[in-house]
Amino acid sequence: MLCKRIIPCLDLKDGRVVKGTRFEGLRDAGDPAEQAAFYSAEGADEIVCLDIAASREGRGPVLRAIERIAERVFIPLTAGGGISSAEDVRATLLAGADRVSLNTQAVLNPGLIEATAERFGVQCVVVAIDFRAGAGLGGWRVFTHGGTVPTELSLVDWAQRAVRLGAGELLLTSMDRDGTVDGYDLEATRAVAEAVPVPIIASGGAGTREHIAAVLAEGRADAALAASIFHYRKLRISDLKAYLGERGMPVR
Repeated sequence: MLCKRIIPCLDLKDGRVVKGTRFEGLRDAGDPAEQAAFYSAEGADEIVCLDIAASREGRGPVLRAIERIAERVFIPLTAGGGISSAEDVRATLLAGADRVSLNTQAVLNPGLIEATAERFGVQCVVVAIDFRAGAGLGGWRVFTHGGTVPTELSLVDWAQRAVRLGAGELLLTSMDRDGTVDGYDLEATRAVAEAVPVPIIASGGAGTREHIAAVLAEGRADAALAASIFHYRKLRISDLKAYLGERGMPVR
């Protein structure tokens, strides 16, 4: 069995780490390079860095922030936000990212997934999907532009299509659970995990170590992404990994 991964997330806005609840009420949570270095030393398996304002503001990726983070960590770095072309992908990788996260532009231009996979390899492509629960569309609706624009895409259908186009991994964020610390959407995570053959990163709602254990086991996620509980030092990654290991979950 592959090791389960623990991934802190750095949501960026105006060059700072921010965190809110259900994508609103953003609060400052520190300098991205300093936070990334702390998590690397704590035993994080990867870092995900997402510029949450880029798509809404119609601009490209903030390469300097990616460079600063890459200079401080020696674990895999996934970067996203504002990537709309193969050249943006190339620039992001040259800035120090190991993988890119495609979200809004993947929906608007699905060919970008295919082009990125063909040019840089499927291992480089993470398709991020923001979703809400609701009637119709299989139970969950996909949103774009930092969670501000609803689509007519269902979560599971879009996940399957993204994988067919070349996504090597999927990052699922429950907008209903984001920042609430009430636990992940286990049903949605499991539904996607059972529908696609690629690894799933679960995001949105982590509040306790039990929540993380649940999404890795019951939700069948391959990795758990969290922000609030790590940013505000409510849970140490080293303690979390010890807890998971005691429960028979393979961790690094």
